[in-house]
Parts: sequence; C-alpha cells; structure tokens
Amino acid sequence: MDSMKKKIAYLLLLLMLIPVGSFAKEKRTFEIKDGHFYVNGKVTPILSGEMHYPRIPHQYWRHRLRMMRAMGLNTVATYVFWNLHETEPGKWDFEGDKNLAEYIRIAGEEGLMVILRPGPYVCAEWEFGGYPWWLQNIPGMEIRRDNPEFLKRTKLYIDKLYEQVGDLQVSKGGPIIMVQAENEFGSYVAQRKDIPLEEHRRYNAKIKRQLADAGFNVPLFTSDGSWLFEGGSTPGALPTANGESNVENLKKVVNEYHGGVGPYMVAEFYPGWLMHWAEPFPDISDSGIARQTETYLQNDVSFNFYMVHGGTNFGFTSGANYDKKHDIQPDLTSYDYDAPISEAGWVTPKFDSIRNVIRKYVTYDVPEAPAPIPLIEIPSISLTKVADVLALAKEGEPVASPTPLTFEQLNQGYGYVLYSTHFNQPLKGRLEIPGLRDYATIYVDGERVGELNRCFNQYAMEIDIPFNATLDILVENMGRINYGEEIVRNTKGIISPVKINGSEISDWKMYKLPMDRMPALASGEPYVYKNGSPEVAALGNKPVLYEGTFHLSDTGDTFIDMEDWGKGIIFINGVNIGRYWYAGPQQTLYIPGVWLNKGENKIVIYEQLNNDRKSSVRTVKTPVLTKLKKITAMEKKNRLMEKTVSPFSVDETMRRIEEIIKSQGGSVFAMFDHGRNASEVGMKLPPNKVIVFGSPKVGTLLMQQDPSISLELPLRISVWEDADGKVWVGSPNLETIASEYGMENSGVIEKMQEAVTNIVSKSIAGSR
Repeated sequence: MDSMKKKIAYLLLLLMLIPVGSFAKEKRTFEIKDGHFYVNGKVTPILSGEMHYPRIPHQYWRHRLRMMRAMGLNTVATYVFWNLHETEPGKWDFEGDKNLAEYIRIAGEEGLMVILRPGPYVCAEWEFGGYPWWLQNIPGMEIRRDNPEFLKRTKLYIDKLYEQVGDLQVSKGGPIIMVQAENEFGSYVAQRKDIPLEEHRRYNAKIKRQLADAGFNVPLFTSDGSWLFEGGSTPGALPTANGESNVENLKKVVNEYHGGVGPYMVAEFYPGWLMHWAEPFPDISDSGIARQTETYLQNDVSFNFYMVHGGTNFGFTSGANYDKKHDIQPDLTSYDYDAPISEAGWVTPKFDSIRNVIRKYVTYDVPEAPAPIPLIEIPSISLTKVADVLALAKEGEPVASPTPLTFEQLNQGYGYVLYSTHFNQPLKGRLEIPGLRDYATIYVDGERVGELNRCFNQYAMEIDIPFNATLDILVENMGRINYGEEIVRNTKGIISPVKINGSEISDWKMYKLPMDRMPALASGEPYVYKNGSPEVAALGNKPVLYEGTFHLSDTGDTFIDMEDWGKGIIFINGVNIGRYWYAGPQQTLYIPGVWLNKGENKIVIYEQLNNDRKSSVRTVKTPVLTKLKKITAMEKKNRLMEKTVSPFSVDETMRRIEEIIKSQGGSVFAMFDHGRNASEVGMKLPPNKVIVFGSPKVGTLLMQQDPSISLELPLRISVWEDADGKVWVGSPNLETIASEYGMENSGVIEKMQEAVTNIVSKSIAGSR
C-alpha cells in the first residue's frame, strides 16, 4: 500500500514537469532542496543523456540535440576536454568543433538543460583522460593530486573555461544547471592507496574551490560507483552514483553522504559500453535498458544515459584502458557505444524502447525524431599515388641520442616516431623492447621482419641483422591510458633501452611523424611514385601513404570500408577521421557528409603493414563494428584463462552472470562459494565464487569428438576479490583448451567461446 502511495505521489510530481520546449524561451531557476531538483520552483526530475561536442561535427550538433529531445530527454550532459582546448601551454582553441559555448547555446535553444562535467580529469575513453600530454614535461608535476605545479595548471584551465561558458549558467539566464567537481575520484582513491586519504581529500576540495573561485555558482555534484563515495564525495556537492541499478542501495548510499535526503541520480546510466580493438563489440539488451529506465522513473531517480549518442573518436583522440591480461587496451575510433542514437545519428531499436517508456511518464510533448542525414555510397576511389613512409621520414631532420627518446622528450604528442640505428657488424639473437609504447613494426634494411605489440604484452622477438645494416623501429602511439592508476605513467614511444641478447643498443636517430596534418604527396619528390609502377612493387611490406582524388555530385554521410586493409589512419580533405586495424571489431570508419565537397575531394591513407598493394578503396552505407578477425600468432599469445576486472562486487557480478546465462537459454548446474566454505572450516578467504553452467546438447557434440574433453565440461566462470580489493572475472579460453584436444577447427568451440565472452562482457558492463 505504501509503495502504491509513493508511485501515485511521484506521478503527481511528474505532472508538474514544465514543457521541454519552454526551456529555450524563459529565464529559469534551478536548485536542489527538500531532496528534489527544482526548475522554476517545480519538482523536475532530470532525464539526461551524455553527448560530447568534439565527437560530432559542429554542423550536426543541432540535429543530434533534436534526436535527444525526440527520445524524451530534458537535459544534455557533456565532459569538457582540457587537452582539446589547451593544445600547447597557454595556446587555447575554442573554435569549430571545439566551440563549447556554441554547443551549450544550441542545447538551450533546443529546449535542453545542460550538465557540465569539466574534470579536469574526465576519463571518457579519451586520450589521457582529457589531460594535455605536455603536462608530463613539466618539472615537479604530479597529476591528480595535491601538487602545486598541477593545481597551478588546473586553475588556469578552469579560469579559461569560465571565460568561455560562465555566462551560460542558469544563475545568469543560461542552460547550465549543474557542474561536476572532479570525476570518478573515488575509484582513483581506491587505486592509489599509496597516497594518504587526507591528501586525496585536500586535492578534491581544492578543485571544488577553484571552480567556485572562477565563478561557477550552480549546484556541484560528484559521480562514482556507489561503493566509492567515501573517497569520491566531497562536502557541498551532491553525490551521484554511476552504473547503480539497485534503487534501494542508491538511496541508502546517497542518504548516508547527503544528510539523509536526495535527490537521487545515476549520473552514468549505461545503455551500451565502451569498445577496444581486438575485443568483441558489447551488445547490451534493449529491453533490459528500457526496464531499468522505467524502474528509475517509478522510483524518483534522475539519470544520465552514458552515452545517449557516442559519436566518433576522430584523429588521435581515442584513449586506452589496461588490465592484467593487456598492458594496454586501445579504444576504437568509433564511439558508437551501442548507444540509443547510433554513431551516425540514427534511430535504433534501443532509442524506440526508451522513448516509449519515457513518454508514459512525462507530460510534455515528445517530438518526432528529425530525418537522418542523407547517405551516399562511393563504389570505388582510385588511389593514384604511393609514398614510401620510411624514406619520407628520413627526409626530416633527425634527433640523435645515445638512447631512445620518448615522444614527450621529442616534444611530440601523437602519431608515430621512427627509431633508427646502424650496425657495422652482424648481430643475431633476441631483440627486447620492454619500454615499447605501444605498437612497433620492425625493419632490417627496409624489410619488415616482425611486429611487437603492447596490447598483447609482446616486447621481444628473434632478429637477424647482417653486416652493415640498418635497424628501423616504427612506433605508434595508440592512445594514452585514460583510467586507473597507470594514468600517471603515460609517456609514449620507446621509454627504456633497447637490447639484443641482453646488450643495450645505442646511437639512435629519431624521425618525427606526428601526422598532425594530411601529408602532401607532391609529384617529383623522391619518395612519391605513381601507383602500379615498378617502384611501388619494390616497396614490398614497407609502410606507405596512398593518395587519391574523387569527384562527387552530391554529398552525404558514408563509411569507408577498410576490412581488407592492415593498420593505419585516414585523412579526408585534410581531416584525420581516425585509426583502422584489421583485427576489428570495427572494419569501417565514419565519414560525415559535411567533410565532403561537391566536386573534388582528396583522400590519403597511411597503411602501416602494407601486406598487399592497393589500387582503390570504397565506401558503404552500413557500418561494420562487430567483426573480429583472428590476429596473427605473432600478435597474440595463447592463454588457458581470460581475466578481466569487474567494477562490481563479487556478489553483484555473479548475480549478473547467472541472469545473463539464463536469459540466453543456458543451464546453471551449480554455484560454489569458496569464501563461505573457508569460513566454515575456520579459515579466511576473500570473496570467491564459481558458477558451473552449460548446454548438454553442445557439450555432447564435443564429447562425441573426444570423450576426454569431458574433463573441461561443464563450463565455469570464476569471480574473486584479490588482496587489493579488485574484483576479477575468470573464464576459460576455449580455443586454447580445445587445441590441446586437437579441435582447433571446431565451429562449436568458436560459438561457445563467443557465448562465454559475451556473458563476461555483458556482466561487467555498467560502470568503469
């Protein structure tokens, strides 16, 4: 009965919602009081979606914001990316796709309130979590702590930000209603136990003070996992929870840190999840997200979909994660995120599911979605010029040093560096580059002899260098780590000595290839050739640049198909549209139609691997984001078990795993609680659970091939907490196990592996 009264009361409150369209027409007030959000004195739940201005061409901002309105939302949230705006110390850029103030103004015009998330740390799967790379060159600098040099720089950034958007706060008649103080700081506190909690809190309080001193006077908030509020919350700011699906727990924790009252908000409600190269694309259930949305609406919980529209990591803006299995997990160019609004701004089934739920609970009119941007397809673009990248690089002035220098020491933020050294005597043995950051192609006298890859912890290979030969190591920065304690160790290139047979190699020349602008392949240059010429055939597997021109009578959005290519980046009319890599799962790159011209257009493709010569490339109307390809044995080690970190507790992670298994038609045969078993015999063990599951039909097919594989069946997934309090999910690498039984080519194994991988990825989706 009480719950029914609460639901009726909440529905009455919803009837008081002001029409979304009126936000653009009237000066409004916003405040937090009595456990609620108030707009113009009326209780107004925040129904928000995250959308980042630089991940969308500015010409499309209004279209995407109207898409949000059409989903029923009344607010847009955005991070602010410090490194996007302060490209060099004291050099600021707020133009074009970086014009944050214009983005906020358009949001207000379209009837949306705005939540600003300025960091200075943002994560966001963005390069270095939003920090400028050059901070690492400042003597005495320690990021994200109570460090004078760091706080001096954060103040300059926050003050400059206020100059741009301070007048757009609701207190001054603008659409900005709340500002976040720091970001997911509780997780950093948990990761950096080497820093005293008192220092963490001093730092957090100083960032909050810098925001206030700059002039930000709208309500402040923090966001963290609900179990991280102790380290992440700060007095005077509303605590909000990321990825919290349990309403009862959300309210309990917020009450504990907010004087026993709300409002209650999930600042990051995940309808999709982030994506890494060489890993499966996440698939988050439409119906599950719709049900969770309704749960929030029924229980007076405000929310912000992270992401409602992901967009694209154009250029070198994508960041990276890491775990114990991978020293780095570079993020895709696409930031589609399996979000309700697709990367190209399309309505999805998830969009419709959410829209149908929201419309039941709001009183304002929810408009229809705007028409999608027109699509075009270009069947073939001829690539007429080819350039030898190694030769091009060596046209530049080298930097000489006894030891390899990092990107930062070379005063280069992004792109590539060619490390070169000459040998007067032959040398054969084991090449070791433990300081590789991140991906290297190795050449001896211009012939590619191997690749090393930080993604798979591969830092060594056998090498044979003949008499009077040159060793070239072309190193790619695949994006600085954006989350976790490793963010403080983010230099790129080769950061420690190179060794062969244990002996250090010296006398290096370094050639910078920042690729900060589209390379010009001028005819007549000694390294530029006509495609199809004998000189191009002689390039073999050297890295190359391809150039082509094409004419269009009409423009529109399209996707360039790179499935048959190797690894590299693409420029269209001077714009770097991002990285590609055959490993997938992304096989196409989005080209916004506003970056194409009626008439002549130019494309330049930097192809690192150049396994086979290309003469043309095409575009398609449908993106390919879910197609993984097997990577070479050189690139990946066999493992018996896959491990990944869960953002949830052991109990919550296991609950999610069990739910997903059953939803996919699997059978759960047993559950073992090793922690409880240990306590029953008087011993201590951190939480540790194992679930046993499978499908008898599938298992029988395998045992018909080899009865001994019954030892591996049924399947198991383990969830445990380590000594540092991290929660891990362990699952079998079925392909490796099957190979021990001579089943390498079993289609059943591949399907089972895909199913297990999906169970794990879905179970940990929902928080960072």
